[in-house]
Amino acid sequence: MIVGVGIDVVDIARFAARLERTPRLGERLFTAEELGLRPESMAARFAAKEALAKALGAPVGLRWTDATVVREPDGRPHLRITGTVLARARELGVGTLHLSLSHDAGIATAFVVAESGLSHGSCGVTAEES
Repeated sequence: MIVGVGIDVVDIARFAARLERTPRLGERLFTAEELGLRPESMAARFAAKEALAKALGAPVGLRWTDATVVREPDGRPHLRITGTVLARARELGVGTLHLSLSHDAGIATAFVVAESGLSHGSCGVTAEES
């Protein structure tokens, strides 16, 4: 059963310029493994975090660094969640998060579907206790 969906789009050039103007912004938005990626990849990851927040009902208090976009060996993206994001997902009964990312023509897009029930391992979410 679908618990929530979220979508977000980010203008890559505008996002990159904002990160350049505000150097500490990257540290507030991204985990260590996400920092330093190409601008289009960072914009897509920011869109993923925004879409995830929307899928979880956009509650106040979610920390950006409690969600990390990681890649499966075959290239598929998924979300690793901890802390505030994991707590919210559990509160809603989310067992699986599905993530799709894209970037083209200067725009990065992310779509997240939060599904209830038990996680199926490689189906989009890794939860870690912190």
